[in-house]
Amino acid sequence: MILDVWLRDSQLDGLGILNVLHAEEPSIPVIMISGHGTIETAVAALQHGAYDFIEKPFQADRLLVVVRRALEASRLARENEELRLRAGQDTELFGNSALITAVRGQIERVAPTGSRVLITGGPGAGKEVAARMIHARSRRADGPFVALNCAILAPNRFEEELFGLEGAADGTGRRTGVLERAHGGTLVLDEVADMPLETQGKIVRALQDQTFERLGGSDPGKSGYPGAGHHKPGLAGRDYGRALPGRSVLSAGRCALRLPGLRERRDDIPGLAELFLRRAAEMAGLPQRELSADAIAALQAYDWPGNARELRNLMERVLIMMPGNSMEPIRAEMLPSTLGEGAPALLKFDASADVMSLPLRDARDMFETQYLQAQLLRFGGNISRTAIFVGMERSALHRKLKQLGVTSEERGVG
Repeated sequence: MILDVWLRDSQLDGLGILNVLHAEEPSIPVIMISGHGTIETAVAALQHGAYDFIEKPFQADRLLVVVRRALEASRLARENEELRLRAGQDTELFGNSALITAVRGQIERVAPTGSRVLITGGPGAGKEVAARMIHARSRRADGPFVALNCAILAPNRFEEELFGLEGAADGTGRRTGVLERAHGGTLVLDEVADMPLETQGKIVRALQDQTFERLGGSDPGKSGYPGAGHHKPGLAGRDYGRALPGRSVLSAGRCALRLPGLRERRDDIPGLAELFLRRAAEMAGLPQRELSADAIAALQAYDWPGNARELRNLMERVLIMMPGNSMEPIRAEMLPSTLGEGAPALLKFDASADVMSLPLRDARDMFETQYLQAQLLRFGGNISRTAIFVGMERSALHRKLKQLGVTSEERGVG
Protein backbone atom coordinates (compact mmCIF):
# COMPACT_ATOMS: atom_id res chain seq x y z
CA MET A 1 0.00 0.00 0.00
CA ILE A 2 1.20 3.51 -0.85
CA LEU A 3 -0.35 5.86 1.70
CA ASP A 4 -0.18 9.66 1.94
CA VAL A 5 0.08 11.28 5.36
CA TRP A 6 -2.32 14.13 4.52
CA LEU A 7 -5.75 12.97 3.30
CA ARG A 8 -8.49 15.40 2.33
CA ASP A 9 -11.95 14.88 3.92
CA SER A 10 -10.78 11.87 5.89
CA GLN A 11 -11.54 11.24 9.56
CA LEU A 12 -8.09 9.70 9.95
CA ASP A 13 -4.81 10.91 8.53
CA GLY A 14 -2.35 8.50 6.96
CA LEU A 15 -0.71 7.61 10.27
CA GLY A 16 -4.11 6.83 11.79
CA ILE A 17 -5.00 4.55 8.87
CA LEU A 18 -1.54 2.93 9.19
CA ASN A 19 -2.30 2.07 12.82
CA VAL A 20 -5.65 0.49 11.91
CA LEU A 21 -4.17 -1.43 8.99
CA HIS A 22 -1.19 -2.66 10.96
CA ALA A 23 -3.51 -3.96 13.70
CA GLU A 24 -5.74 -5.85 11.24
CA GLU A 25 -3.34 -6.83 8.41
CA PRO A 26 0.23 -6.55 9.70
CA SER A 27 1.63 -8.53 6.75
CA ILE A 28 0.76 -5.81 4.17
CA PRO A 29 3.79 -3.56 3.56
CA VAL A 30 2.99 0.16 3.66
CA ILE A 31 5.05 2.95 2.08
CA MET A 32 4.20 6.38 3.49
CA ILE A 33 4.53 9.51 1.30
CA SER A 34 4.16 13.19 2.17
CA GLY A 35 4.88 16.60 0.74
CA HIS A 36 5.04 18.08 4.24
CA GLY A 37 7.30 15.49 5.72
CA THR A 38 9.60 16.06 8.64
CA ILE A 39 12.07 13.79 10.34
CA GLU A 40 9.61 13.39 13.21
CA THR A 41 6.86 12.30 10.80
CA ALA A 42 9.15 9.80 9.09
CA VAL A 43 10.26 8.33 12.41
CA ALA A 44 6.65 8.10 13.62
CA ALA A 45 5.64 6.27 10.42
CA LEU A 46 8.42 3.71 10.79
CA GLN A 47 7.65 3.22 14.48
CA HIS A 48 4.02 2.50 13.60
CA GLY A 49 5.01 -0.26 11.17
CA ALA A 50 5.56 1.45 7.78
CA TYR A 51 8.09 -0.23 5.53
CA ASP A 52 9.54 3.10 4.34
CA PHE A 53 8.85 6.84 4.10
CA ILE A 54 9.34 8.89 0.90
CA GLU A 55 9.12 12.65 0.75
CA LYS A 56 7.32 14.32 -2.17
CA PRO A 57 8.19 15.20 -4.84
CA PHE A 58 9.96 11.95 -5.70
CA GLN A 59 11.16 10.14 -8.81
CA ALA A 60 8.83 7.39 -10.00
CA ASP A 61 11.78 5.06 -10.47
CA ARG A 62 12.74 5.45 -6.81
CA LEU A 63 9.19 4.65 -5.69
CA LEU A 64 9.14 1.53 -7.87
CA VAL A 65 12.44 0.34 -6.37
CA VAL A 66 11.07 0.77 -2.85
CA VAL A 67 7.82 -1.03 -3.82
CA ARG A 68 9.79 -3.98 -5.23
CA ARG A 69 11.86 -4.18 -2.04
CA ALA A 70 8.74 -4.03 0.13
CA LEU A 71 7.07 -6.83 -1.85
CA GLU A 72 10.21 -8.96 -1.64
CA ALA A 73 10.48 -8.39 2.12
CA SER A 74 6.81 -9.35 2.51
CA ARG A 75 7.30 -12.50 0.45
CA LEU A 76 10.33 -13.55 2.51
CA ALA A 77 8.42 -12.92 5.74
CA ARG A 78 5.57 -15.16 4.54
CA GLU A 79 8.00 -17.90 3.50
CA ASN A 80 9.76 -17.74 6.87
CA GLU A 81 6.44 -18.05 8.67
CA GLU A 82 5.46 -21.04 6.51
CA LEU A 83 8.83 -22.69 7.16
CA ARG A 84 8.44 -22.08 10.89
CA LEU A 85 5.01 -23.72 10.86
CA ARG A 86 6.19 -26.60 8.69
CA ALA A 87 9.19 -27.25 10.87
CA GLY A 88 7.07 -27.25 13.99
CA GLN A 89 8.29 -26.13 17.37
CA ASP A 90 11.95 -27.02 16.96
CA THR A 91 13.32 -25.42 20.10
CA GLU A 92 10.73 -26.21 22.77
CA LEU A 93 9.51 -29.36 24.49
CA PHE A 94 5.82 -28.86 25.22
CA GLY A 95 3.95 -30.30 28.16
CA ASN A 96 3.43 -29.80 31.89
CA SER A 97 3.90 -33.36 33.13
CA ALA A 98 6.47 -33.97 35.86
CA LEU A 99 8.73 -35.97 33.51
CA ILE A 100 8.96 -33.39 30.74
CA THR A 101 9.31 -30.57 33.28
CA ALA A 102 12.28 -32.42 34.78
CA VAL A 103 13.88 -32.78 31.33
CA ARG A 104 13.50 -29.05 30.70
CA GLY A 105 15.17 -28.39 34.05
CA GLN A 106 18.09 -30.67 33.12
CA ILE A 107 18.48 -28.85 29.81
CA GLU A 108 18.61 -25.48 31.58
CA ARG A 109 21.40 -26.78 33.81
CA VAL A 110 23.52 -28.47 31.16
CA ALA A 111 23.11 -25.96 28.30
CA PRO A 112 25.50 -23.26 29.63
CA THR A 113 28.26 -25.83 30.22
CA GLY A 114 30.71 -27.20 27.67
CA SER A 115 29.92 -30.82 28.53
CA ARG A 116 29.02 -33.44 25.96
CA VAL A 117 25.44 -34.62 26.23
CA LEU A 118 23.97 -38.03 25.39
CA ILE A 119 20.27 -37.78 24.56
CA THR A 120 18.30 -41.02 24.57
CA GLY A 121 14.68 -41.88 23.91
CA GLY A 122 12.34 -43.61 21.50
CA PRO A 123 11.69 -42.52 17.91
CA GLY A 124 9.72 -39.29 17.78
CA ALA A 125 10.20 -38.53 21.48
CA GLY A 126 11.82 -35.16 20.78
CA LYS A 127 15.58 -35.81 20.89
CA GLU A 128 16.41 -33.27 18.19
CA VAL A 129 14.11 -30.73 19.84
CA ALA A 130 16.07 -31.25 23.08
CA ALA A 131 19.35 -30.79 21.20
CA ARG A 132 18.08 -27.52 19.70
CA MET A 133 16.98 -26.37 23.15
CA ILE A 134 20.48 -27.03 24.48
CA HIS A 135 21.96 -25.09 21.56
CA ALA A 136 19.57 -22.15 21.94
CA ARG A 137 20.36 -21.81 25.65
CA SER A 138 24.12 -22.26 25.34
CA ARG A 139 26.89 -19.72 24.91
CA ARG A 140 27.09 -21.02 21.33
CA ALA A 141 23.54 -20.02 20.44
CA ASP A 142 24.74 -17.62 17.72
CA GLY A 143 26.89 -20.34 16.14
CA PRO A 144 25.84 -23.06 13.68
CA PHE A 145 23.70 -26.06 14.57
CA VAL A 146 25.01 -29.05 12.58
CA ALA A 147 23.46 -32.53 12.63
CA LEU A 148 24.98 -35.73 11.22
CA ASN A 149 23.00 -38.97 10.93
CA CYS A 150 25.55 -41.70 11.61
CA ALA A 151 23.12 -44.45 10.55
CA ILE A 152 23.18 -43.48 6.85
CA LEU A 153 26.97 -43.23 6.44
CA ALA A 154 29.11 -46.04 5.05
CA PRO A 155 31.75 -47.20 7.59
CA ASN A 156 34.61 -45.96 5.39
CA ARG A 157 33.09 -42.48 5.18
CA PHE A 158 32.79 -41.63 8.86
CA GLU A 159 36.14 -39.96 9.42
CA GLU A 160 36.06 -38.05 6.14
CA GLU A 161 32.59 -36.71 7.00
CA LEU A 162 33.65 -35.80 10.53
CA PHE A 163 37.17 -34.42 10.06
CA GLY A 164 37.14 -33.39 6.41
CA LEU A 165 39.61 -34.05 3.59
CA GLU A 166 42.80 -32.06 3.01
CA GLY A 167 43.07 -32.81 -0.72
CA ALA A 168 45.94 -31.80 -2.99
CA ALA A 169 48.55 -29.13 -2.21
CA ASP A 170 46.77 -26.62 -4.47
CA GLY A 171 43.60 -26.95 -2.43
CA THR A 172 41.64 -28.99 -5.00
CA GLY A 173 39.60 -31.79 -3.55
CA ARG A 174 39.57 -30.21 -0.09
CA ARG A 175 36.43 -30.94 1.88
CA THR A 176 35.23 -29.48 5.17
CA GLY A 177 34.06 -31.92 7.84
CA VAL A 178 31.20 -31.44 10.26
CA LEU A 179 33.52 -30.71 13.20
CA GLU A 180 34.89 -27.74 11.28
CA ARG A 181 31.47 -26.62 10.05
CA ALA A 182 30.20 -26.70 13.64
CA HIS A 183 32.91 -24.28 14.76
CA GLY A 184 31.56 -22.12 17.57
CA GLY A 185 28.25 -23.96 17.56
CA THR A 186 26.75 -27.36 18.32
CA LEU A 187 27.31 -30.70 16.60
CA VAL A 188 24.61 -33.36 16.90
CA LEU A 189 25.57 -36.94 16.12
CA ASP A 190 22.41 -38.91 15.47
CA GLU A 191 22.50 -42.68 16.11
CA VAL A 192 25.98 -42.63 17.70
CA ALA A 193 25.78 -46.39 18.32
CA ASP A 194 26.22 -46.91 14.57
CA MET A 195 29.60 -45.14 14.62
CA PRO A 196 32.74 -47.32 14.93
CA LEU A 197 34.22 -47.25 18.44
CA GLU A 198 37.60 -46.23 17.02
CA THR A 199 36.03 -43.19 15.36
CA GLN A 200 34.18 -42.30 18.57
CA GLY A 201 37.52 -42.35 20.40
CA LYS A 202 39.04 -39.97 17.86
CA ILE A 203 36.13 -37.54 18.31
CA VAL A 204 36.57 -37.60 22.08
CA ARG A 205 40.30 -36.88 21.72
CA ALA A 206 39.59 -34.04 19.27
CA LEU A 207 37.16 -32.45 21.75
CA GLN A 208 39.58 -32.84 24.65
CA ASP A 209 42.60 -31.50 22.74
CA GLN A 210 40.58 -28.84 20.86
CA THR A 211 42.44 -29.71 17.67
CA PHE A 212 42.11 -32.25 14.90
CA GLU A 213 43.53 -33.03 11.48
CA ARG A 214 41.77 -33.36 8.15
CA LEU A 215 42.35 -36.71 6.44
CA GLY A 216 45.43 -36.37 4.28
CA GLY A 217 46.95 -33.74 6.55
CA SER A 218 50.74 -33.90 6.68
CA ASP A 219 51.39 -32.62 10.20
CA PRO A 220 50.30 -35.26 12.76
CA GLY A 221 49.06 -33.89 16.05
CA LYS A 222 48.20 -30.52 14.56
CA SER A 223 45.27 -29.33 12.60
CA GLY A 224 45.17 -29.62 8.84
CA TYR A 225 43.87 -26.06 8.45
CA PRO A 226 44.74 -22.65 9.90
CA GLY A 227 43.31 -21.89 13.31
CA ALA A 228 41.86 -25.34 13.85
CA GLY A 229 42.81 -25.28 17.49
CA HIS A 230 40.28 -22.52 18.07
CA HIS A 231 37.32 -24.48 16.70
CA LYS A 232 35.23 -25.54 19.67
CA PRO A 233 31.96 -27.22 18.70
CA GLY A 234 29.68 -28.44 21.41
CA LEU A 235 28.57 -32.04 21.08
CA ALA A 236 25.16 -33.57 21.61
CA GLY A 237 24.87 -37.25 20.71
CA ARG A 238 21.41 -38.52 19.83
CA ASP A 239 20.72 -42.18 20.30
CA TYR A 240 17.68 -44.44 20.07
CA GLY A 241 18.65 -46.48 23.10
CA ARG A 242 21.17 -48.81 21.46
CA ALA A 243 24.33 -47.15 22.84
CA LEU A 244 24.42 -49.21 26.01
CA PRO A 245 27.04 -48.49 28.71
CA GLY A 246 30.38 -49.89 27.58
CA ARG A 247 29.41 -49.87 23.90
CA SER A 248 29.64 -46.13 23.24
CA VAL A 249 32.85 -44.24 23.93
CA LEU A 250 30.95 -40.99 23.46
CA SER A 251 28.69 -41.90 26.37
CA ALA A 252 31.59 -42.11 28.80
CA GLY A 253 31.78 -39.24 31.28
CA ARG A 254 28.72 -37.67 29.72
CA CYS A 255 25.73 -35.69 30.83
CA ALA A 256 22.74 -37.85 29.93
CA LEU A 257 19.18 -36.85 29.13
CA ARG A 258 16.37 -39.36 28.61
CA LEU A 259 13.32 -38.18 26.70
CA PRO A 260 10.23 -39.94 28.11
CA GLY A 261 7.84 -41.62 25.72
CA LEU A 262 4.39 -40.18 25.20
CA ARG A 263 2.78 -43.11 27.02
CA GLU A 264 4.76 -42.05 30.11
CA ARG A 265 3.26 -38.56 30.06
CA ARG A 266 -0.32 -39.03 29.01
CA ASP A 267 -1.29 -35.79 30.78
CA ASP A 268 0.48 -33.89 27.97
CA ILE A 269 -1.48 -35.56 25.15
CA PRO A 270 -4.53 -33.22 25.13
CA GLY A 271 -2.41 -30.07 24.93
CA LEU A 272 -0.06 -31.54 22.32
CA ALA A 273 -2.95 -32.80 20.18
CA GLU A 274 -4.61 -29.37 20.22
CA LEU A 275 -1.28 -27.70 19.38
CA PHE A 276 -0.68 -30.02 16.41
CA LEU A 277 -4.26 -29.55 15.20
CA ARG A 278 -3.88 -25.78 15.33
CA ARG A 279 -0.58 -25.90 13.43
CA ALA A 280 -2.00 -28.24 10.80
CA ALA A 281 -4.98 -25.92 10.24
CA GLU A 282 -2.66 -22.93 9.82
CA MET A 283 -0.47 -24.79 7.34
CA ALA A 284 -3.35 -26.20 5.28
CA GLY A 285 -5.49 -23.07 5.43
CA LEU A 286 -8.37 -25.04 6.97
CA PRO A 287 -10.76 -24.07 9.79
CA GLN A 288 -9.71 -24.95 13.31
CA ARG A 289 -11.35 -28.04 14.82
CA GLU A 290 -11.65 -29.18 18.40
CA LEU A 291 -11.37 -32.63 19.94
CA SER A 292 -14.28 -34.06 21.90
CA ALA A 293 -13.74 -35.52 25.36
CA ASP A 294 -14.09 -39.10 24.09
CA ALA A 295 -11.51 -38.45 21.35
CA ILE A 296 -9.05 -37.09 23.90
CA ALA A 297 -9.64 -40.13 26.11
CA ALA A 298 -8.99 -42.44 23.15
CA LEU A 299 -5.76 -40.60 22.36
CA GLN A 300 -4.65 -40.90 25.98
CA ALA A 301 -5.43 -44.63 26.01
CA TYR A 302 -3.22 -45.37 22.98
CA ASP A 303 0.40 -46.54 23.51
CA TRP A 304 2.04 -44.22 20.88
CA PRO A 305 5.03 -46.25 19.68
CA GLY A 306 5.97 -43.26 17.49
CA ASN A 307 5.57 -40.78 20.37
CA ALA A 308 4.97 -37.06 19.71
CA ARG A 309 5.89 -37.34 16.03
CA GLU A 310 3.20 -39.99 15.53
CA LEU A 311 0.65 -37.80 17.32
CA ARG A 312 1.56 -34.81 15.13
CA ASN A 313 1.23 -36.84 11.93
CA LEU A 314 -2.12 -38.24 13.09
CA MET A 315 -3.53 -34.80 13.85
CA GLU A 316 -2.52 -33.56 10.39
CA ARG A 317 -4.12 -36.60 8.75
CA VAL A 318 -7.32 -36.33 10.77
CA LEU A 319 -7.74 -32.62 10.05
CA ILE A 320 -7.17 -32.95 6.30
CA MET A 321 -9.05 -36.21 5.66
CA MET A 322 -11.89 -35.81 8.15
CA PRO A 323 -15.35 -35.62 6.54
CA GLY A 324 -18.28 -33.72 7.96
CA ASN A 325 -18.97 -30.26 9.25
CA SER A 326 -15.83 -28.41 10.28
CA MET A 327 -17.79 -26.78 13.09
CA GLU A 328 -18.33 -30.15 14.77
CA PRO A 329 -15.66 -31.53 17.12
CA ILE A 330 -13.60 -34.56 16.16
CA ARG A 331 -15.04 -37.57 17.98
CA ALA A 332 -13.44 -40.89 18.93
CA GLU A 333 -15.19 -42.83 16.15
CA MET A 334 -13.61 -40.50 13.58
CA LEU A 335 -10.09 -41.53 14.61
CA PRO A 336 -8.28 -44.42 12.85
CA SER A 337 -9.37 -47.86 14.02
CA THR A 338 -5.82 -48.72 15.18
CA LEU A 339 -6.20 -46.26 18.05
CA GLY A 340 -9.15 -48.15 19.50
CA GLU A 341 -7.69 -51.65 19.36
CA GLY A 342 -6.22 -51.50 22.87
CA ALA A 343 -8.76 -49.10 24.31
CA PRO A 344 -11.44 -50.02 26.87
CA ALA A 345 -14.79 -51.14 25.56
CA LEU A 346 -16.43 -47.80 26.39
CA LEU A 347 -14.26 -46.06 23.80
CA LYS A 348 -15.39 -48.62 21.21
CA PHE A 349 -19.03 -48.63 22.34
CA ASP A 350 -21.42 -50.20 19.86
CA ALA A 351 -24.63 -48.21 19.93
CA SER A 352 -26.50 -51.14 18.41
CA ALA A 353 -25.72 -53.47 21.33
CA ASP A 354 -28.84 -54.93 22.97
CA VAL A 355 -28.43 -53.22 26.35
CA MET A 356 -32.20 -53.08 26.66
CA SER A 357 -32.17 -56.80 27.45
CA LEU A 358 -30.16 -56.18 30.64
CA PRO A 359 -31.63 -55.36 34.05
CA LEU A 360 -30.91 -51.81 35.22
CA ARG A 361 -28.32 -52.89 37.80
CA ASP A 362 -26.35 -54.98 35.26
CA ALA A 363 -26.47 -52.20 32.64
CA ARG A 364 -25.30 -49.66 35.22
CA ASP A 365 -22.46 -51.93 36.40
CA MET A 366 -21.40 -52.54 32.78
CA PHE A 367 -21.28 -48.82 32.10
CA GLU A 368 -19.42 -48.00 35.34
CA THR A 369 -16.86 -50.73 34.66
CA GLN A 370 -16.16 -49.54 31.12
CA TYR A 371 -16.18 -45.88 32.16
CA LEU A 372 -13.72 -46.36 35.02
CA GLN A 373 -11.49 -48.62 32.91
CA ALA A 374 -11.31 -45.87 30.30
CA GLN A 375 -10.54 -43.15 32.85
CA LEU A 376 -7.91 -45.24 34.63
CA LEU A 377 -6.14 -46.03 31.37
CA ARG A 378 -6.36 -42.38 30.43
CA PHE A 379 -4.50 -41.42 33.62
CA GLY A 380 -1.97 -44.25 33.47
CA GLY A 381 -3.61 -46.21 36.30
CA ASN A 382 -3.15 -43.36 38.78
CA ILE A 383 -5.98 -43.73 41.30
CA SER A 384 -5.62 -40.27 42.84
CA ARG A 385 -5.80 -38.36 39.56
CA THR A 386 -8.64 -40.55 38.30
CA ALA A 387 -10.60 -39.96 41.50
CA ILE A 388 -10.20 -36.19 41.19
CA PHE A 389 -11.37 -36.24 37.56
CA VAL A 390 -14.43 -38.43 38.13
CA GLY A 391 -15.36 -36.58 41.33
CA MET A 392 -14.93 -39.38 43.86
CA GLU A 393 -12.97 -39.81 47.05
CA ARG A 394 -9.89 -41.96 46.54
CA SER A 395 -11.05 -44.57 49.04
CA ALA A 396 -14.52 -44.66 47.46
CA LEU A 397 -12.98 -45.25 44.02
CA HIS A 398 -10.92 -48.12 45.45
CA ARG A 399 -14.07 -49.71 46.86
CA LYS A 400 -15.95 -49.23 43.58
CA LEU A 401 -13.15 -50.84 41.57
CA LYS A 402 -13.04 -53.77 43.95
CA GLN A 403 -16.82 -54.13 43.76
CA LEU A 404 -16.73 -54.11 39.93
CA GLY A 405 -13.78 -56.51 39.82
CA VAL A 406 -11.46 -54.15 37.93
CA THR A 407 -7.93 -55.60 38.23
CA SER A 408 -4.59 -53.78 38.07
CA GLU A 409 -4.08 -55.00 34.50
CA GLU A 410 -7.39 -53.43 33.48
CA ARG A 411 -6.32 -50.22 35.17
CA GLY A 412 -3.39 -49.80 32.79
CA VAL A 413 -0.85 -50.62 35.50
CA GLY A 414 2.00 -52.77 34.25
